[in-house]
Amino acid sequence: MRPAWPLWPSSCFPQKIRPVRHASLRRLRSSLVRPPAHLDPSRPTEAVPTETTTNSQGEPRDHRAIASSHDLYAFHTSSPGSPLFHPSGTHLLQKLQAFLRAQYPSYGFQEVLTPTIYKKSLWEQSGHWANYKEDMFAVAGRGAQGGDDPGREIGEDEEYGLKPMNCPGHCLLFKSQKRSYKDLPIRYADFSPLHRNELSGALSGLTRLRRFHQDDGHVFCRPLQVKTEISRTLDFVRMVYRTLNMGNYRLRLGTRPEQYIGSVDDWDRAEARLQKALQESGQHFYINQGDGAFYGPKIDVIVTDADGKDHQTATIQLDFQLPQRFELAYDVPEPEQQRTAGSKLLGSTNIQSETPVLIHRAIFGSLERFLALLIESDAGKWPFWMNPHQLVILTVGQEATVRQRAEEIAKQLASPDARTGPQTLKAQNFMVDCDNTDQSLAKKIFNARRRGYSFFAVFGRRNLEQPPEMQTLDVSLAVHPSQQDVQQAIEAFMTSRLPPNDSLLDTSMMDSKPTATRLTIRQCQDLMKDLESRFL
Repeated sequence: MRPAWPLWPSSCFPQKIRPVRHASLRRLRSSLVRPPAHLDPSRPTEAVPTETTTNSQGEPRDHRAIASSHDLYAFHTSSPGSPLFHPSGTHLLQKLQAFLRAQYPSYGFQEVLTPTIYKKSLWEQSGHWANYKEDMFAVAGRGAQGGDDPGREIGEDEEYGLKPMNCPGHCLLFKSQKRSYKDLPIRYADFSPLHRNELSGALSGLTRLRRFHQDDGHVFCRPLQVKTEISRTLDFVRMVYRTLNMGNYRLRLGTRPEQYIGSVDDWDRAEARLQKALQESGQHFYINQGDGAFYGPKIDVIVTDADGKDHQTATIQLDFQLPQRFELAYDVPEPEQQRTAGSKLLGSTNIQSETPVLIHRAIFGSLERFLALLIESDAGKWPFWMNPHQLVILTVGQEATVRQRAEEIAKQLASPDARTGPQTLKAQNFMVDCDNTDQSLAKKIFNARRRGYSFFAVFGRRNLEQPPEMQTLDVSLAVHPSQQDVQQAIEAFMTSRLPPNDSLLDTSMMDSKPTATRLTIRQCQDLMKDLESRFL
């Protein structure tokens, strides 16, 4: 195999891009400017920040500017505070969901689906109508009169409310079947969209919305299981945030607010359990008096954005009230006959009912808010496994045959496990694009870097001249500075997987370091699978 022909001169690489320490991309700074009406209808008079807005180190900062340049989402005045996600933004949200779904079996969670709308009587039962009504959307059903007429019948002629949270629905799920103490703990997870009637002036990009998704979870357990469940949840949070390079968070314990339901004794007991769990976790925390939910105290995870503003993401809340309000129960033998470790129940068994404890938990919290923090943290240069722009094939020349074959190769790389007929549920798919425009190669490389592709490859007439089964791509090793972990992974792949004579590199540029390697289509597929497994 002959050496790789020179693909692009050093002048093709944008001179404005300078190597930057990877860690510095996680400290994004610049002045805050709010978007115009077409991006944020709550602020129609202010200008959208551009991605070139920088701090003294020249680093971009605002997630709205980065999201705009990467076509992640949009807003419209017909639904303020409710983002319309483009394919790239949808991909990012789905990857975050898929990541959590992959962890659920290890932590014992089962995913469920619940309604978006419930009758007012349910919200009155849960306490939300009395304590959270101003932040809810009320909906009138067919034939409903609505209002607060005390003489109305509880039934179809009733006002409805869009759910701001999933806990009442999960209580209904628990109550739908007879439960035994042997069934507990029961752990539900739910990605259903939530609606909260935030003030228009409080809406801000993805960090404050009226419609959003939350990785909501609820654990129904016995009192003696509370400590273990809270510890497991704290471990879950720590694992996820370290994996996503968001480990620099703070823990905050919120105590009984002025407006609450339940007894003071229940609150004191719940606060003591959460505080003990935090102390035993070995993690630093601080107490925020009066910041608990109206139904129970909570542990919040606090993450600081690029502007220095704090955001609550994950949360763990201990609740003795909702199980009582919904009359939840599980069967358990009487205390004197209860099973002990390794023993069996003897004689007749008298069964009594007990009320479970409810633990509310969310790892990301609002997925949209967490995504906003990731956007600012990674500056739009995503880790390979979640990047909506993983690989782009750049064509050289204007020949129709080259462009057509490049598009075919892009489809092959996007679905390496594709087959005729239905695809398997475990088939891998990648985000591969093809730039076959008439622009120069230098301009295409610049655009690929600007859009944040993990890496790119070049395909031209010389590649096309090879037999179809032997056709190659010239894969770039000169990636964006923020993607140098990808470059290292590519080099490691070549060292470990390719024979010495099969990786002939062009070393004519950039201080004699290799900048490109010629790989077959099959090797490119193996490379992307390797990158996926390395980064997650």
